[in-house]
Amino acid sequence: MARGTDQLTIAIGSYLEPDLVARIREAQPDARVIYEPGLLPVPRYLCDHTGTSRDLSLADLERWRALTGQADIFFDFDWLDPELMSARGPRLRWVQATSAGVGAFMRRTGLDRAPVTVTTAAGIHGVPLAEFALMGALHFIKGVPELRRWQQARHWELYATRQLAGERALVVGLGGIGRQVAAAFAALGLEVIGLGRDGRSYDVPGLSRVIYRSELDAELPGVGILVLCCPLTPQTQGLIGREQLAALPARAILVNVARGQVVDQDALIDALAAGRLAGACLDVATPEPLPPGSPLWEMDNVLISPHSASTVATENALLTDLFIDNLDRFTSGRPLRNRYEPERGY
Repeated sequence: MARGTDQLTIAIGSYLEPDLVARIREAQPDARVIYEPGLLPVPRYLCDHTGTSRDLSLADLERWRALTGQADIFFDFDWLDPELMSARGPRLRWVQATSAGVGAFMRRTGLDRAPVTVTTAAGIHGVPLAEFALMGALHFIKGVPELRRWQQARHWELYATRQLAGERALVVGLGGIGRQVAAAFAALGLEVIGLGRDGRSYDVPGLSRVIYRSELDAELPGVGILVLCCPLTPQTQGLIGREQLAALPARAILVNVARGQVVDQDALIDALAAGRLAGACLDVATPEPLPPGSPLWEMDNVLISPHSASTVATENALLTDLFIDNLDRFTSGRPLRNRYEPERGY
């Protein structure tokens, strides 16, 4: 059972707009809310939850540790010592993450073994990532790289292009992001199939059918657009390797909004360089940031986004909505939304 609100201490671990902090205070007026923007990293852009570290004194750092060590709840992870959150905060019971894909972070920090409930931001980023996936598919379907070259050369030539409607798209991962991607592509007249997790059944609007891992390789030769939306887990790492890329038709477009490690990046570079794929639209890479020497930077058939496709100006407001809903659930003893499950990795 949750403590009463008069006993709750909520710490905010990354910059949040003052009006959103006020909303959290209003949602639980008897709770103590710790928000110290002068001790938090400085955001580099709207809705930046990492930021640039401040030059804080030892006294400032100790003050942060002392304040947050009293927290029952964290909005976002502790920017200073995430791996020590549980050990340093004996009262800590719940952390609301600001990202959907926290599996690697949880394993790296050991928080997946800590006696703390973590909820993710699953579903918050579905719409912007679906828009990004559509943009990436259209970028190559409509020949934007060649049009740009013609424009720069002031070259006018009639030509025929492909049509997105009628293509077959395979969406890998059927969580909040995959569901939005499936709906967006289906609405534009594509046949959309989905790759789900073994042992689960799905009811996803827009999907013509669901396949599972054992059926993936047989399905790839008929896929025109492959969209990766799955979490990074031991089961999905390297899911799309050299063999899978070779099975795709030469007209195929790969869109990755999952994690770079889901794809064999060296094999992807080889396939793109050889013209065995029409294009790749990548919001993620291995490693990140993508090194300046990577061949991907100079390829006309590659569109690169710096892992920012999910970040929109309204993100913090949506995260606050989710947090306030979960806060009400926490204080009333009801199940939390988007609970992270260590055995699944998401």
